[in-house]
Amino acid sequence: MIATSLLALASLIVEATGQLSPTFSRTLSRDGRCIYSFTVPSPQEASCSEAAEALAAVRELQTYRTAQQRALESLGERLRLLEANPPGESLSPAPKQQGEVRRLQMEKLDLLRRLENMKQENIHLRAKQCPDSQQTLQDSHQGGRQGVSSLSSRQKTQPDRGVYNWSFENPGYQELKSEITEIPASRLIQRGDADRPTTTLQQSSGCGMLEWVGEPVTFQKADNIVGKYGVWMKDPEPAPPHNKESIWRINTVGTDIRQLYEYRDLDQFMRGYPNKVYMLPEPIESTGSVIYRGSLYYQKRRSRTLLRYEMKTETILVRKDLPNAGYRGVYPYSWGGYTDIDLAVDELGLWVTYSTNQAQGAIVISKLDSNTLETEQTWTTAIRRRSVANSFMICGTLYTLNSYSNHNAIINFAYNTNTNSTKVLNIPFENRYRYNSMTDYNPAEKKILAWDNFNMVMYDIRLSKV
Repeated sequence: MIATSLLALASLIVEATGQLSPTFSRTLSRDGRCIYSFTVPSPQEASCSEAAEALAAVRELQTYRTAQQRALESLGERLRLLEANPPGESLSPAPKQQGEVRRLQMEKLDLLRRLENMKQENIHLRAKQCPDSQQTLQDSHQGGRQGVSSLSSRQKTQPDRGVYNWSFENPGYQELKSEITEIPASRLIQRGDADRPTTTLQQSSGCGMLEWVGEPVTFQKADNIVGKYGVWMKDPEPAPPHNKESIWRINTVGTDIRQLYEYRDLDQFMRGYPNKVYMLPEPIESTGSVIYRGSLYYQKRRSRTLLRYEMKTETILVRKDLPNAGYRGVYPYSWGGYTDIDLAVDELGLWVTYSTNQAQGAIVISKLDSNTLETEQTWTTAIRRRSVANSFMICGTLYTLNSYSNHNAIINFAYNTNTNSTKVLNIPFENRYRYNSMTDYNPAEKKILAWDNFNMVMYDIRLSKV
């Protein structure tokens, strides 16, 4: 009954304000309350497709810049202490002290350079915002709410009645929640969203929600500039003559990237000596490739065309355009690199994430047939692609990273394709080398692989028990 009321109220608001595409979801809190919520994009957000992602990026940049300024102040104090000669000692510092001073001076110059880069990036991001979003940022910087208006009401004695509140003054998105104690999850009404697929994906055994990510372990480092960005892969369902020990790598810095390096096992990979190099018939775009069931799936350079390259025959078996997908820097991740189209593999098969003009820059997820590259199902999320640094799929759920360069980044959102719902997360994720250009999941080993500033790293993870 309360869900019906919320949907009715959402419809009235959309009709009154001219806003588009409200989303409705329900979740179960840890203490057993059923939480209903819907979100409606504001007129400003609908008319300015990059406002939300620019706003989020500027906020994150402000936080990171503040931390860097504090580090710079601390560094300056240490330098002053070292450069001051203690009374009664020689005017020339000891060699060890000189070395420490030089090291700190270099660190100081590096911090100053980072602050200047962040200043320029801040200017660039602010230029992308709509006027109302810029005002929202100013208000939030002064201590206001960050673009969210919400109400949570706990109805214990009257479960069919909620308390609702809506503000039309906030230019960010609006959210309405109601929590009910008495209604168990088994009795919840079914969602009636028009965007809900007619079928749901069956979860694989051993699936669960991501709970924890370990520290990165480095296995290889690129030895020249072409390896600053790249992708390294393992096949979770290999085809002969390969097995689960086989590893592949592509360096993605360059204009005509065609080389796919193959390694027999992890030992050979760590020593850096491939046992075979494939020359791809079509050049590759960016770091969104995956290997699955004996084929390399990748985006053809300067196009929205997906290719399936079979390694056994060294031929392209399938080519398929991804309808309406932005490419070549239209809707990339926040780190750039023409990452508009990103393929992924999990327990349920092959996926691709991207965005379109119709989605206004929000992440779109499509489940693909791995043989034909035909689209089986598609979901449109409320997560702005430019506001996240990378993403990966686990058990039919999309997870996003909030930063590619912050050492202490977090996995900030999860979109579940089975329930069509988004969950806010705060799972620590370490970008040890401060430039993460690729993040993928290997369902066979339950590991996350990443390419972080020349370095190929792997993370242990923990999933919840279903």
